[in-house]
Amino acid sequence: MPETTRTVNVGLIGLGTVGGGTALTIARNRDEYLRAFGVDLRVAKACALEPERAAELGIAPEAFTTDWHDVVADPAVDIVVELIGGEHPATEIFEAAFEAGKHVVTANKALLGRNMERLCGLAREAGVQLRCEASAGGGIPIVAALERSLVGNRMLTIAGILNGTTNYILSRMTVEGSSFADVLADAQRLGYAEADPSADVDGFDAASKVAILSSIAFHTRVTTDDVYMQGIRDISPVDIDEARKMGCVIKLLGIARMTDAGIDARVHPTMIPERHMLASVNGAMNAVFAVGDSVGETMFYGAGAGSFPTASAVAGDILELARTLARAEAPEAEAEPYERRFEIRPIEDLRCRYYLRLTTAHTNDALPAVADTLEAFKIGVAEARQVVQNDGRCIVVLTEEAREGDVQAACAELAKLPTIERVASLIRIEDTAAWAEGAEANE
Repeated sequence: MPETTRTVNVGLIGLGTVGGGTALTIARNRDEYLRAFGVDLRVAKACALEPERAAELGIAPEAFTTDWHDVVADPAVDIVVELIGGEHPATEIFEAAFEAGKHVVTANKALLGRNMERLCGLAREAGVQLRCEASAGGGIPIVAALERSLVGNRMLTIAGILNGTTNYILSRMTVEGSSFADVLADAQRLGYAEADPSADVDGFDAASKVAILSSIAFHTRVTTDDVYMQGIRDISPVDIDEARKMGCVIKLLGIARMTDAGIDARVHPTMIPERHMLASVNGAMNAVFAVGDSVGETMFYGAGAGSFPTASAVAGDILELARTLARAEAPEAEAEPYERRFEIRPIEDLRCRYYLRLTTAHTNDALPAVADTLEAFKIGVAEARQVVQNDGRCIVVLTEEAREGDVQAACAELAKLPTIERVASLIRIEDTAAWAEGAEANE
């Protein structure tokens, strides 16, 4: 057994799904941590609103509090673990912990997506660390991979299915032909989706993760507000069926790419070839496709949420800090926060192919006007045809490669045509082969 010098004490703030899983994981594996790493790890203080929850998890009454200040102020606590989410009081917890000279472990993607630079700066000034593996992929060890295993690469692309709720919904729509509304209602009943699903289905959750991962991958500051977002509310069974005819599937992807014009950071429904590895990621599972100039294409797959998968990532961060603390050594202070080294490329400058679905009045003369409108914006049409669906007619258009800004402007004009009721879907057709441009050949 490796030599250990002292017990490392953890203070848990939040005993919900992830906090509870973390408490149980530490308790279950405590002997193994000691045997394998020489780390005697214990939950010394825990905070939640209900004492009954602490009792369920086997936390002693004297170690429980309903006030997070008690956790941070406890001189025995070495590592503060914030698992309540949101901006407040999480921000204040971070600030108080750093001021007290304590390391922080978190899964709070929403807070870090917008405030990583400031919080990392505070940690560095205090000589402590902020660790966040669980914030950008649940149980998938992508943060550690980007910070250590892949650090010898110039990263080219990060693309992934970063939200389990939306992947569950799209997977069921694909298999069953059901509508978005029907599957969402069922997902809420089963607990896969929140009562207010906006953060998931509108793309904010995935955008926070894109901001965190692209900052790490490209060594530049990217915030959630920099990431273009489009959710999946407008996806219909017609779109999924049309994608299938093209040999594609529809996934809500978070994509970050290094380009000559800056960082391309976006979240939106995307058509990708059904042969691509990400296309086979179904249900509530997540996956991150990472491309480096030397390693080439890699993929990390696993549960992106849930009690124990996320607790796995939290416990991993705790142990990385605890292994040093157990030897009575001070871990290195947080690295210098990334500055904005590269510009964020405007979504209007994106170039790709597009799928459009336009609902029409009950006439047969809409196609010529649609073609004329797209031609006016110099958008080439690869295919355009009418489709009859249960609730009426629609026109499906596949464009040649075009500029996003021109497509958006054209859609605004198409919506004004008397024969068009609305632009029901705009889905980007991703050139996945371009993700590896710049990678060395594997010889």
